[in-house]
Amino acid sequence: MKPEVIKSIGWGVLTAGIVAVMCVVGSRRLQNFDAALVGYTFATLFAIFGITYRYAMWLQRPPTALYFKRGWQMFLLPRFLARNLLVWGQRVTSAFALNQFIWRRGKMRWGAHWLIMVGCLMAASITFPLVFGWVHFESPPDQFDYYIAYLFGFPTVTFHVDSLFAKFIFQGLVWAAFLVIAGVMLAFRRRMRDHGAISVQQFGEDILPLILLFAISITGLAIWASYKWMHGYAYEFLAIIHAVTVIFTLLWLPFGKFFHIFQRPAQLGVSFYKDAGERGEQARCARCNEPYASQLHVDDLITVERQLGYRYEMDAESGVDHYQRICPKCRRAMLALAQGRLWQTARSESV
Repeated sequence: MKPEVIKSIGWGVLTAGIVAVMCVVGSRRLQNFDAALVGYTFATLFAIFGITYRYAMWLQRPPTALYFKRGWQMFLLPRFLARNLLVWGQRVTSAFALNQFIWRRGKMRWGAHWLIMVGCLMAASITFPLVFGWVHFESPPDQFDYYIAYLFGFPTVTFHVDSLFAKFIFQGLVWAAFLVIAGVMLAFRRRMRDHGAISVQQFGEDILPLILLFAISITGLAIWASYKWMHGYAYEFLAIIHAVTVIFTLLWLPFGKFFHIFQRPAQLGVSFYKDAGERGEQARCARCNEPYASQLHVDDLITVERQLGYRYEMDAESGVDHYQRICPKCRRAMLALAQGRLWQTARSESV
């Protein structure tokens, strides 16, 4: 195996192993672990391994590795650290919490993304602590209308079974399912009516993720309806169907479109890299002497190209050491001039 594969497998095993140890420790040696959720647990551990493996492979690519390194360097610069922390908070709010970059693409598209995002975050914040055994609930002695919430085996809050807090905790997955279903319906509406989306969409990348989210949500609601209104009718069957859809989604998570969820935060590092480039020295074209990009970006681009095996060095007679030292406008002009010379040469030879 290639060194980068071995390294990525090592990171995946390490990350999944740490989470497994945290499951054992957080559930007090599995004392608070629900055995009925063991399938979800192993599927989640596999998803963690797969996501970490793919992310490690992605970070080892020369362009990504350089952006990752430079992003942290620019963010942690002592003289800009306070400003960067403030900007980071603003960008997390605007880009991730509010999805403003999607709002600019269309309100319908934004609504679908935001509803799915909030629903999935709610479901994950409730589900994974329960699956890992980190959170469980017990009734105090002789007070069966109250619950104590335990976090990592330690008691935290006590609440009444009919309180607003109890409704939020015990029915949070229901509200999350409604949000996800609404978002999926908006996404399907766009993909069935937007001709631009229809022309480029693929089943595995665009349709299957929506089907999986809808299947998880609708089967989860069916379980709740069986328990709430149907006296447990078909509960076991619905629970199995729901488990199959969730486990399949977790196993597919590292390999499908959902992986971009974990790639997207890296865009913050790129934004700080661009900020540093704008503040720093600007590269000037070796032909027209006009600024066209940051000097940092041009130098890094040359480095990455060499790492990838691309050599765009120019001869000494041109007076330019590398093709990237020339601005895009002059590149087009040089291409036109070269084509003109070739055309004149071919014409003179024909005469």
